[in-house]
Parts: sequence; C-alpha cells; structure tokens
Amino acid sequence: MIIICHLCRWLSLGIILISLMSAMDPNASQNSVPLPDIRATIELAKNAWIARDADALAQLFTEDGTLIVPGQKWQGQAKIRSQIAKFARDYTDVRITINQMIIDGDRAAVEWHYEDTEKATGKRNQSDDAIVVEVKNGRISYWREYFDTGGK
Repeated sequence: MIIICHLCRWLSLGIILISLMSAMDPNASQNSVPLPDIRATIELAKNAWIARDADALAQLFTEDGTLIVPGQKWQGQAKIRSQIAKFARDYTDVRITINQMIIDGDRAAVEWHYEDTEKATGKRNQSDDAIVVEVKNGRISYWREYFDTGGK
C-alpha cells in the first residue's frame, strides 16, 4: 500500500511537470516583451506621429534609442524629440493605417500606409512603409523605416 501511494505521488508530480513544460514556449526569450506590450507600444508610436507629439514619441524610446528614416538617423531621446518637433512645425494632417504587424519576441515588423501635408506648400504626401522595431524593457530601442513613395 505504501508503494502504491508513493507511485501515485510520483505520477501526479510527473503529470504536473509535463503540463507545465507543455505550457511553456521553448522559443520565447526570458527578456521578451509580451505581444500586447509591443503591439501597444507601436500603436502609441502611431498615435504620437498622428498627433505630431514629439514628447510622446520620444518617451517611447530608450535613452539611447535609434530612429532611422531614409537619409536620416536620430540617436537618443533628445535628438528624436527635436527632429519630431521640427517635423510637427512643417507638416500637418498626418494619417496612418496599420496594414499588418508581425511580432517575434522583442521584435516586430510593421507595414503601414502613411500620409501627411506639407504646411508650406499644401502638398499631400503618402507612402507605404515597412518598419523594423526592437523593444527592450517595454521601450523602443530601434525603429527603422523603409518608404515606398513610387507612383503616388
């Protein structure tokens, strides 16, 4: 009887361990940001661009974060803030539609349609963008945009 009780305990423990192991994602990094956090961070960035809010966008980045757009590289929150403030002075009526987001651990690829209007000329600009994003501890450490403005 004692042997059967010990066997039952070991079987119960084994079942619990197997259940826990199957619930774990072996590909997930211990430092990965959960999917909703990255998605929410990208949505906040989109909203900051639309609002042309330099402070809100800069605060989403790590202190030494990098934002790259074709022809320009902005390193650190202060530089990102100053460049977005300049953008906000020169452009208006920003519209962004996220077409898709692919998230893998602490990285994401975003495809969005972007539009703005140049204040000085009234010219409407639009592009389809692909963006590579890396997040560390809930903040953007790397944001690189690729534009396709052809034919628009």
